[in-house]
Order: sequence, then C-alpha cells, then structure tokens
Amino acid sequence: MNRICRSLFLAAAVAFTVPACAANVSETIVAARNHQGDAAFANGNYADAALAYKLALQLAPQDQHARTGLATVQLRIAAQLYQTSKFDDALAALSLAAKYDPTSVRLEALRSEIEAARIKREIVVSNYPTYRESGISIRHAYTQLKIPAAEIANEIQRFEYTYDAAHLTKATKGSI
Repeated sequence: MNRICRSLFLAAAVAFTVPACAANVSETIVAARNHQGDAAFANGNYADAALAYKLALQLAPQDQHARTGLATVQLRIAAQLYQTSKFDDALAALSLAAKYDPTSVRLEALRSEIEAARIKREIVVSNYPTYRESGISIRHAYTQLKIPAAEIANEIQRFEYTYDAAHLTKATKGSI
C-alpha cells in the first residue's frame, strides 16, 4: 500500500508540475520574442520586428506588448510602402495593424491618406497618361542641379505618392 500511495503521489506531483513548467517556458519565450521585436524595431528593422512579435503572439495571442508592438511596426511598414506608392501593400499592412489595434487614430488617418492618394493617382493617370515617365525625367533633371533643387525634387517625389497638386505647384514655383 505504501508503494501504491507513493506512486500516486509522484504521478499527481508530475501532473501539477508539468503544466506550471510549460507555462513558465511559454512566458520566457514570449518575453524573449518581445525583446527581439523591441530591439529590431529600435534598429529600424521592421520586418524582423514584425516576425518576432508574430511569433510571440502565436504562443500568447492576448499578450498586450506583442499586440502593441506588431500594430506599431505594421503602421511604420505601411508608411514606408505608401511613400513608395505601393498602396495595396500599405493597406494590407494597415489591415494587419488594425487586427491588433482597431481603435488607432493614426492608423485610420494613414488609411484615409492612402485612399485619397489612390484616388488622386487615378485622376492624374487618366488625365495625364505620360505623367509617370515625365515626372521621373523632371525629378532626375532637378537632382542634377543639386543647389535648391533638392527641395524641388522632394516636392515632386511627394507628389508621386500623395498625388496632391500642391506639391507639384510648390515644385514648379520653386524652379522659377
């Protein structure tokens, strides 16, 4: 009887210890992934930061640090994609960010800005089908001037992703 009691006691101890141990391992891994995400984000490596936060969320879907980190990284990625006129990719990044931070005002502001730029792009392209080639050659010509032309080239570049005529007007006025 003593042997049976001891075996039952050991089995019960193992049954209660294993889940507690597994929880500690999961918490340690989530903390390590969050730290990796924070370090990558601080270094401007947004792809690695996003991956680290996603891995943390696979183990702990409700981890607030990983959720906030991933939403912030995706917002930065979306801003970078927007500045290179990759509107669909930027909106996809914002959709992922919205999954983890659905009430973000910054996210909605960027989404609105991208949608407005997409509409403006369609208008510009339909009215001026050769703008893209002309804009590239104009920007190239201004970058050759170097003096105040950097500001003019920046305004032309901003126009290429915002399609806001104010940028093109400012560039044109600056060139006179």
